[in-house]
Amino acid sequence: MKVLIVGAGPAGSTAAYYLAQAGIDVTVLEKTSFPREKVCGDGLTPRAVREIQKLGMPHRETDGWRRNKGLRLIAGGRSIELPWPEVSDFPQYGLIRTRLGFDEELARHAHSAGAVVLERHSVTEALRSEDGRVAGVRAALLDESGRKTGETRDFHADVVLAADGNSSRTAVSLGIQKRDDRPLGVAVRTYFTSPRHNDDWMEGWLELPGRGGKLLPGYGWVFGVGDGTSNVGLGILNSSKEFGKLDYKQVLREWTAGMPAEWGFTPENQVGEIRGAALPMGFNRTPHYSPGLMLLGDAGGMVSPFNGEGISYAMESARFAAEFIIDATSSGRSAGLRSGASAAHDADAHLSGYADYVRGQWGSHFTLGRAFAALIGKPAVMKLALRTGMPLPVLMRFVVRLLANLTDPAAKGFEDRVIRVLEKLAPPTSNMPSTSASGSKSADSENKARVNP
Repeated sequence: MKVLIVGAGPAGSTAAYYLAQAGIDVTVLEKTSFPREKVCGDGLTPRAVREIQKLGMPHRETDGWRRNKGLRLIAGGRSIELPWPEVSDFPQYGLIRTRLGFDEELARHAHSAGAVVLERHSVTEALRSEDGRVAGVRAALLDESGRKTGETRDFHADVVLAADGNSSRTAVSLGIQKRDDRPLGVAVRTYFTSPRHNDDWMEGWLELPGRGGKLLPGYGWVFGVGDGTSNVGLGILNSSKEFGKLDYKQVLREWTAGMPAEWGFTPENQVGEIRGAALPMGFNRTPHYSPGLMLLGDAGGMVSPFNGEGISYAMESARFAAEFIIDATSSGRSAGLRSGASAAHDADAHLSGYADYVRGQWGSHFTLGRAFAALIGKPAVMKLALRTGMPLPVLMRFVVRLLANLTDPAAKGFEDRVIRVLEKLAPPTSNMPSTSASGSKSADSENKARVNP
């Protein structure tokens, strides 16, 4: 079996590694060249760290990976430090690593396993066979400055993995649009030279104080990168009445202007510009499997509505997709007799299980997250929740485990049992396309989410 992967981010490179390790012919097409930036908080929770461990990828502090102990939450004049929970299935530490370095190391890790990684190949559309099955992609070739050379190249494969992020040209070229019944977020961030760069905690601001004590919409973070800088950013959900009406970069400026001067979050200490990106949440593009095509990570809206985390789900979806492909390949070899259309039909019958599997893994969690996103978009509800929860460390520890999806399915502890009950009560998020997915409301939501890079 031959596999094409569009995008060499966390999802694409993770899938490429597993497939190459299994001896499958895999090629990754990446539109940029490494190293390259991506808008992100650069924070990796234990859920993401687990995936890095499964890949066998080194992540030593001497190589730029900074470990952290847990979350420091700030709201209502209070601050509480919550260590990452002891859960059998997850490490008890998180990491900070800039996407500038993380994505390149992950791509090189896939290459070391035997994957072919082609940079400066910008995929413009998927290609179909006569029976309508996805059979490859067309890519525009770019020069070293990122401009199109005018040359295109067609690539053919048995399966295409769309790991090309929120905009996913691969999926869009097939008419797979975003859903308008899912949460959508926007995040902006920048870096500051700061004495806080060695902070041992990932700091989350559940309220954003601006100048004059005025509260700003959204949530914020301060993550020490360990290289002399801190990643400082904020996010806002479309459940907020301010969504789409604000200059988010200006909101970030106002928030940091109100911070203590000794932290150094000032214009003269800013490193690089403020950049932003949309956060596609709660399976906002489906179906995740069409004949010959699998959607991974952000391309399939696999960002948690609870906390905006996407890297762990991108890497997990990649591992799942690779496992299905490897199983399908093994089954085909065992059969030994089928070929051509029959082989493709057999493969599709097996690979189609990927969509239901992903839904079974996170569907209920994302459904709860959608309800959470709707609630925190109401200032009165958020204020009451913070007033009640912040003074109670036991409650906040539970909230962190729920938001970060750090539970042990087999554990009998109180927190694990409560989360399991909540998820059983929440119907799994549908993996079927929305009937209004291509309607004007979806397009309007996308326009509101745009942030100039």
